[in-house]
Amino acid sequence: MNVAVCKVTLRLPENQSLKGKRKVINSLRTRIHNKFNVSLAEVEHNDAWQLSTLGITCVSNNSRHAEEVLSAVLAYIEDSRGDVELVGHEREIMTGF
Repeated sequence: MNVAVCKVTLRLPENQSLKGKRKVINSLRTRIHNKFNVSLAEVEHNDAWQLSTLGITCVSNNSRHAEEVLSAVLAYIEDSRGDVELVGHEREIMTGF
């Protein structure tokens, strides 16, 4: 079993409230989950209205497939919305559970 984990930091420069942030992040989370079948949650910056950090995971029997899925998710985030800026990300693949 291979588990790919990615921590993505996003900036929402045009956002003015936690309610607006929640709307944007929930929409993005739903679209990513439906398109790529990965699990994700906001893991940091819960009270900051212009920053968000998402934890994204993919489980696969092939580490290359898991890496490709995470790469596709990152590309989707960069291309999908004009109001979300990808600030940084960290990736790791754990094998052999």
